[in-house]
Amino acid sequence: MNLMQMIGNVGFFGGAVMFCLASLSVFSIGLILDKHRKFNAGFKQSQAFKPVFKKFLHGGEMQELIDALAQHKQSYVAQVVSAGVLEYDGVRQAGRDPNGSLELVQSAVRDSMSETLVQMKKGLGVLATIGSTAPFIGLFGTVVGIINAFHGIAATGSGGMAAVSGGIAEALVSTALGIFVAIPAVVAFNQFTGRLENFHVEMNRAQSQLVNCLFKIPETRILEAHVHETRKSKVADAQVAAHATR
Repeated sequence: MNLMQMIGNVGFFGGAVMFCLASLSVFSIGLILDKHRKFNAGFKQSQAFKPVFKKFLHGGEMQELIDALAQHKQSYVAQVVSAGVLEYDGVRQAGRDPNGSLELVQSAVRDSMSETLVQMKKGLGVLATIGSTAPFIGLFGTVVGIINAFHGIAATGSGGMAAVSGGIAEALVSTALGIFVAIPAVVAFNQFTGRLENFHVEMNRAQSQLVNCLFKIPETRILEAHVHETRKSKVADAQVAAHATR
């Protein structure tokens, strides 16, 4: 008896389990392909955006950076930079001192990074669930198939192939389908999780570079003012000490 004949003898419950696993397999593969496409698009656009961002960090024009942001909407780095730059530019356009918008820019960048990560993580929980539950669904089909095989033996009073073929088919095919569905889902989940960690590191780096670039002048002035005040305080203390010794 070949495989197709064995599958033809599968019972209702075995067929339901196989249909469920086949549906999960199709859904899982579609989700993997979609996430792979989006991750690749985000990575490629981020790589294309980095030279423009690096040019801005070394003294480039802000308007040139803003124009580049509109051309790299799928870039995770551009999304983080866009939130900070637009917040900073909005304060400047409103006529206020942009150097005082440090907290606003940092908040906008953090919110954008969190939202970007949430969007990129969508579907990964489903992949993890499929990868962890598919073998158990297959195991359920295996148990049902074995039970049906014993029912066949009990009904015929013998253990011939005709009596157990349906149950054996359910058990074997369900087990194989469960493993077939689980392995790609688990591999894809681990791969996507690793790539997300790399993306997170790049977004954190872009966040730090942007904030340092936008606010390094006021920070330098604050540092210089602090040093100047410290020196004045030391000079005043020295004068007081000299006057006290007279």
